[in-house]
Amino acid sequence: MTSWDPDQYARYRAYRARPANDLLAQIPHDLDAHEIWDLGCGLGEQAVDLKRRFPQARVHGLDSSASMLEKARALDASIDWVLADVTTWTPETPPDLIFSNAALHWLPDHAALFPRLMRTLRSGGVFACQMPLSYDAPQHVTLRETAANGPWSGRLEGIDGVKRLGRPEDYYAWLSPLSAGVDVWTTTYLHVLEGDDPVFEWMLGSGSRPFLEALTEPERTAFSDAYRAALSRAFPKHPDGATLLPFQRLFLTARRS
Repeated sequence: MTSWDPDQYARYRAYRARPANDLLAQIPHDLDAHEIWDLGCGLGEQAVDLKRRFPQARVHGLDSSASMLEKARALDASIDWVLADVTTWTPETPPDLIFSNAALHWLPDHAALFPRLMRTLRSGGVFACQMPLSYDAPQHVTLRETAANGPWSGRLEGIDGVKRLGRPEDYYAWLSPLSAGVDVWTTTYLHVLEGDDPVFEWMLGSGSRPFLEALTEPERTAFSDAYRAALSRAFPKHPDGATLLPFQRLFLTARRS
C-alpha cells in the first residue's frame, strides 16, 4: 500500500480543492442526509465541508492512509475518521450520501465497484464522485515510460499506479439500472503552476509515489532526475515563466432508486 505525504499533497491544495467544491455544488439541495461517508477522504477538508452543509448528519471519513487521517482528525473531532480500504468497506447503516473526491481512480474493476457502492445507499440516497482522468495524461505516460526505460525497470515492472477509467457512457450504463437519475460530465482545468519543476512536485504528492517507494538510493535519485528531465520536455515553461498543466477530471452524481 502506497504511503502518502500529507504536506506534499497539500502543496497544491487550492487546485485540488476546486473540483471537490464543484462536486459538492452538485449534491441535490433536497437531500436530507443523516448518514454520510467520504471515501478516500485524505486530509479531511471535504468531510468537514459535508459536516457544515449537513450539521445533523453523522459524517464518516474513510482513508487507507494513517498519516492523512492523523491530519484529518485535527480538523474536526466530531467526524468519525476510519482507517480502512474502500474495496472491502461495507457500511453498517445504509448511507444517505457517498462522496468520493480523487480517490476511486486508484482502484480496479469499476464495473463491479461502482454498482456495489450504489447498492449500499438507501433509496433516494446520492453517490457523488470525482476522479482524475490521469492514465493517458502526459505526466503519467511519461512516468510509465521513465519507469520502463532505465536500470530500475525490473523493480518497477507491475507497479500499481492510477487506472484507466471507463468512458462516461460506461459509468452511466453501470449505475443507471440502480438509479433514479445519473449525471456524468468531464471538466478540464488549466493549472498555472509556478516555480522550478512544478509538475514533478505535483506528481510527488500523488502519482509518482508508488514508483519512488519501490526504489532505494541511489536509484531513487537517478529515477527522479530522469523523470524531472522528461517532464521539463513535456511541459515547457510558458513565456511568462509559468508551467501550464491541463488536468481533466470525470464527475458523476447518481440517485438511488
